Amino acid sequence: MDEKTMVSDTLAGINGELVRYGEMIPQTENKELKQTLKQIRNQCEMSQEEIYQIARSKQYYVPAAKATAEEVAHVKSILTQMG
Repeated sequence: MDEKTMVSDTLAGINGELVRYGEMIPQTENKELKQTLKQIRNQCEMSQEEIYQIARSKQYYVPAAKATAEEVAHVKSILTQMG
């Protein structure tokens, strides 16, 4: 397994963890547990950012092109209609 694959797999794993924390936190009634989960999620987000920066610096990850103003306006109009 090469470094690029390991970095990509790590990012995918961390992103999956973040999704699970996002699901667990609002479903937890115990305040102490909720706070602990938030702390773990925050640490996970920091790790994700570090790995993401490594991936960018080594050009293992190239972000999508930025949305145009027209595309942003279109999405905003859709979301406004939904709300």
